[in-house]
Amino acid sequence: MRYSTAFLPFVATATAIVIPDETTAKQLVLEAEQQAEKTVSSWRDHVFPSAENLLSAAENVLDTALEGLERQTSKLRDAVLSGIKVDVESEITDFLSPSDYIENDHHGHATNLTVYQTIKSSNYTAEFAKLVDDFPDVVDKLNSTSANVTVFVPLNHAFKKIPRHGKDHKPPKEFVEKVLKYHILPGFYPAGRVLAHHTLPTAFEEEELGGRPQRLRVSASLFGVKLNFYSKVVYANLITKNGAVHGVDSILVPPPPVGRLISLFPSKFSTLELAAEKSGFKHHSDDDSKLTGLTVFAPTNEAFKKLGPGANAFLFNTEKGLRYLKALLAYHVVANETLYSDAYYGKKEEEEASLSSFRIDEDEGEEAEAGVEGFRGPKHYHLDLPTLLGDKHIAVDITRLFGFIKIKVNGHVDVAIQDGLAKDGVIQVINSILIPPHHHKGFWNDEVDGEIPVEELVERLKPFVEKEKETEAEFGEL
Repeated sequence: MRYSTAFLPFVATATAIVIPDETTAKQLVLEAEQQAEKTVSSWRDHVFPSAENLLSAAENVLDTALEGLERQTSKLRDAVLSGIKVDVESEITDFLSPSDYIENDHHGHATNLTVYQTIKSSNYTAEFAKLVDDFPDVVDKLNSTSANVTVFVPLNHAFKKIPRHGKDHKPPKEFVEKVLKYHILPGFYPAGRVLAHHTLPTAFEEEELGGRPQRLRVSASLFGVKLNFYSKVVYANLITKNGAVHGVDSILVPPPPVGRLISLFPSKFSTLELAAEKSGFKHHSDDDSKLTGLTVFAPTNEAFKKLGPGANAFLFNTEKGLRYLKALLAYHVVANETLYSDAYYGKKEEEEASLSSFRIDEDEGEEAEAGVEGFRGPKHYHLDLPTLLGDKHIAVDITRLFGFIKIKVNGHVDVAIQDGLAKDGVIQVINSILIPPHHHKGFWNDEVDGEIPVEELVERLKPFVEKEKETEAEFGEL
């Protein structure tokens, strides 16, 4: 059985896609493997709800790190040749008993059973079914025919990866329910529609996203389809009475917070971590309990290097520079708005308008499968996002053509790695530092302007640094 979709063989498309260099990609893959090894050896840790113990969710960043290598590079090359067939190498032919199947000419195998009945009836999903049975509301969701649902169900062998520690080490029931809901998508997502997305909304409503759906990350390559990098789709497209069932080989665990994700990749973000530590920068105040999502444009170590030795020495090694460093970091964070490559969670009071103006069309999965005949041209989106640096905004432009998505910030900075899923938001990785525009000079483009002089950096950030000093002085007097 295979996931199949066609991509237009336009050579022009190649110029619109950002492909990370091979050395960077290989390094990220190596880090991915190392983190995965740690994960396998500590499954007991990540079945508890503590953010510190959710090490396995580091693989969500691995997925985005492999975006250029797995999704864009392989798809682009094959698209230019003829189109792409993404294999789901499955030897499963008896997911259900023969009497449970019905004829279906469109998507794959089909059954008149509901999603819940399918999971209960299959010998491959008995372990997951046992967990589901402990939660009546989950059973009702999977059994109801009033609305479609899609489940990425871990097959029985996925549970063998969890070491047995006896009855005293069972995870909290509340956490198990969250994990179960993280495998469920409200709505009908057959293979074509899955591949039309970079992220997918789940039934797990994350409090730190303002009660909006936590998402799954989709990667497709010639080697198959994976969710959050580590969970491979091994059985696809069983259409049920009320939705669809896909089988995966690993349990999906909700991701940890942004800060934890960044800390797992020191070879890419050690300078960013050092900058936050030395400047005392936080993406929220200690008494802020209303944070409902984040978008962090996370600069890599290479991005800081592009500033030049003079600017870095000033920012990191002088008392005055640390204030400017803090202001610079503030310009990379958007609070209470979460921007994925294919979805946008706006401020709660503006949620309906925001979501309706930026999301994949309901029929876009079908358009992807239709290929040239169904092609309606690339889609463009523009958003101005408020940062933590005073009244300064970040301009984001998103271009989508089937499975290809390009994100450009402030007109010249490409997002190199998209959609690092986090508990409290999303990370969009960039290889250049974002520097606020000057009212006369515009944006600083390191690809054109080169290393930034200290005087230029101070001139652009000085109004915000002085305003913060005045605020601190006022509170100090109080």
